[in-house]
This record gives sequence, C-alpha cells and structure tokens, in this order.
Amino acid sequence: MDYDESIQRALAELKQATGLSLEVRRDSGCEKSRILEQLRLLNGAYREKYNKIHFLQSLLAGGIPSYSIQERARGFHIDPEESRILYLVESGGTPDNMLREILRELFPSQADTYLIPVSESLTAVLCSCASVFRDRPGSSAAMSFARTIVDTLNAEAFTRIRVSYSKKLTSLTELPSAFQEASLALKVGTLFRSEQTVFPWDHLGVGRLIYRLPFDLCEDFLHEIFGSDIPAKLDEETSVTASQFFQNNLNIAETSRQLHVHRNTLIYRLEQIQHRTGLDLRRFEDAATFKIAAMVINYLRTERKLHP
Repeated sequence: MDYDESIQRALAELKQATGLSLEVRRDSGCEKSRILEQLRLLNGAYREKYNKIHFLQSLLAGGIPSYSIQERARGFHIDPEESRILYLVESGGTPDNMLREILRELFPSQADTYLIPVSESLTAVLCSCASVFRDRPGSSAAMSFARTIVDTLNAEAFTRIRVSYSKKLTSLTELPSAFQEASLALKVGTLFRSEQTVFPWDHLGVGRLIYRLPFDLCEDFLHEIFGSDIPAKLDEETSVTASQFFQNNLNIAETSRQLHVHRNTLIYRLEQIQHRTGLDLRRFEDAATFKIAAMVINYLRTERKLHP
C-alpha cells in the first residue's frame, strides 16, 4: 500500500473516530511519512481517551448529556436499549488489576459484559440481563449472580469482597441513576449489615431511612433512650448479646445456647440493658427500638470518622 492510500485510510479512520474531516494537500510541504505518523498518533490518542470504557466511566458519573448517550453508545457498538444490571464490586485491598483479571476470566465469552474501573478498590460490572438470567431463572437470579462473583473472588483473590447491584436498566440513559442506587446499597449494606457480602438496592430495609436522616434528628432520638449520656458505641458484650437475641427471634433458650452462657446470665444481661435504657428486649416493640438505636449509633460513629 503506497503512502497516498495509507494517508487516505488514516484520514477515514480519524473521521470515523472523531467526526473530524481533514484534508492533506500535495503542496503541504511535509513528508508523507511524517503526515502518516502524525495521523496515526492522533488516531491513537483519541481512541485511548475516548474509548468504550472511558465512555462508560463518564456515563456512570453523569458526565454525558442524555441527548447524546444513544448516538455515542452506538458509535462504540454498545446497544443503548439492552436490558442490563449494574454490579459494584468492592475489594478489601486486592490490587485492582488482579481483581479485574479474575473478573475477566469469570466472563470469558460474554462480550456484552463491561468491566469499568471506578476507584482503586471499586469496579463496576455492567451485565446484560440475558447473561445474568441465562442459567438462573426466577427473581433470585440477580442475587445468585452476585454470590457467584463473591465466591469466585473470595476463592481466588483471598480477600473480602462486597457486591451491590441495581435494579434492571432498560436503557443506558438509566446508568447514572443505577450507579447511585448501587453505591447507596454498598454504603448502607456495609454500614448496617456488615456480616453480609451482597447488597441488593431494594433490600436495604430501615438502613436506607436512617442513612438519609440528619445528625441532629438522630441525636434527638438517642437522647430519648440514653438521656444525656449517648454512647459513642455499644460495648461488645451488649452488642453481641442483643444481636444474637434478635437473630433468634427473642428466644432466650436458643440465644443462651448459642452464646454458651447460662439462661440466667442472659436474663441478667437483658435486665442490665433495660436498667440503662428502659427497654426490655424481651418485648418486640422495645427490641425494635433498641435495634434501630444501635443502627443509629453505628451510623453516627462511622459518618463522623469519615467527615470529622
């Protein structure tokens, strides 16, 4: 292929990638090899900056006007109207390149799955619903898919993995709001359900409500229970006792068995909590109030660490 044909092809590629039309005249005075090299560099630089992943990263952050999303998506050969689910994968210190390599191996033949770096510890996985539900029929497919991600990464990366996910997207224009949903699910789930590893956007419970409350309203609520001496955190014995008691549906016999303490010891601990707070955890209403109070204390403590 001669230089003239190579230059014309490079100009065509530049127009396809950028929409820019350039003309190279014969009397430009530049060597053809230099022109060709400059065009190739320009093409490479543009494609590197405006590639498919960069487009999706900008879309997650809401940095692309809604009116141009569909056109730009088609330019990257991404179907803008395909049904998808967005997963957020948070690692506990594993290098992001290692994490993403494992994820690529998990989706080797799925060209419609996109791995989008968000931060050093966070990767977004945009999956088509056809992939998610292919071998997992039923409403629990999204949860099952998330658990597959967690189990695979835990086994191969040897680190704690948390995964949240959004509702179904029917269009790429919904991706920014889906990212906000999944981000909220990850924050709320990690804060209030630290024993879990998968957080659906629509199963956040009362944690979603608490997370949106202003600090002064939370403190007023805690003052009603603890008076002027609001604890910065619950002591470990109180926290473990109450948590186990709630998990066993306020069953004293089963809780004492699981805690390996005598029944009377458990009753004594519950009475100590009642003496301090006025709440008898053996009564459902008081137990629910204490559960919410413990969540509020944890919320305030965590947020003040992040935003002192």
